[in-house]
Amino acid sequence: MWQPKIILQNDKLLPYEQASVHPMSLGMTYATAVFEGLRAYRNPKTGEFKIFRFAEHFKRLLLGMKVMRFDHSFTQEGMREALSGLIRANEPDDDVYIRLLVYIEALGLMAQTGPVGYTAAASPRERPKFADTGMSLGVSSWSRLSDNASPPRIKATANYHNARLTQLQAKSDGYDGALMLTPSGKVSEAPIACFFMVRDGKLITPNIGSNILESVTRDTIITLYEEATGQPVVQREVDRSELYFADEAFLCGTGQEIIPVIKIDRLPVGDGAIGPITKQMQKIYFDAVRGLTPDTHGWLTKV
Repeated sequence: MWQPKIILQNDKLLPYEQASVHPMSLGMTYATAVFEGLRAYRNPKTGEFKIFRFAEHFKRLLLGMKVMRFDHSFTQEGMREALSGLIRANEPDDDVYIRLLVYIEALGLMAQTGPVGYTAAASPRERPKFADTGMSLGVSSWSRLSDNASPPRIKATANYHNARLTQLQAKSDGYDGALMLTPSGKVSEAPIACFFMVRDGKLITPNIGSNILESVTRDTIITLYEEATGQPVVQREVDRSELYFADEAFLCGTGQEIIPVIKIDRLPVGDGAIGPITKQMQKIYFDAVRGLTPDTHGWLTKV
């Protein structure tokens, strides 16, 4: 497996180990940072690398910076060229995961809005083992953040303390992962992935108002499913007890891709096996991200 050797920081390509951020910067002391996880997939037939849904990830990054009141001067074209150069510099021979982190470099008061710096790292990321076996989730006692506390719809690094505590509890309780509920007790999402379930043949996912990340992968699944089946994805509030009525379930995210869920609170989901709709969506999704089906949405950006 290839290894990262070059990192991008403030428009400069550096040896991977030379990137640095001052420990007293606001990005470190107050977690004033937003980030994006992107993937560049290698087409197995042509060997070409293409970044999946770069424009949508970049748009969400800017919206996160807007909500967090960051100064910025980034352009979509400039960032696309910078990330493409980063990928080429690392000479990968397989898929690439990109972590793009934007933070306030200033030393000083919490309310400062700049100057802003960024770092982008390209690295390999193995397919999660649970993609083939399914995973067991437990409903956490930690609630998902409220939009009026720290908006979970953006990828602010501070939000992920909530996710980390949830994941640590799940591991301690003997689960592979967790599901979080909203402060009002409705199903929200997993610590770092959105949630889908199948009930009576319908694909269901918590709606945007359920304190979820405005996920690019979630939107991709909804679009691909509706195109493939002609049926709408139901987006609504989901009760905790309804989880136990699910016939299938899966998580999705850029890093996780699509991971089946076979148990919730130690109860089997459906018959406890990976279901047909989950398998169907895994195939459709990977064909789309690798460019094995026509890119009718313009989702693939060539490196």
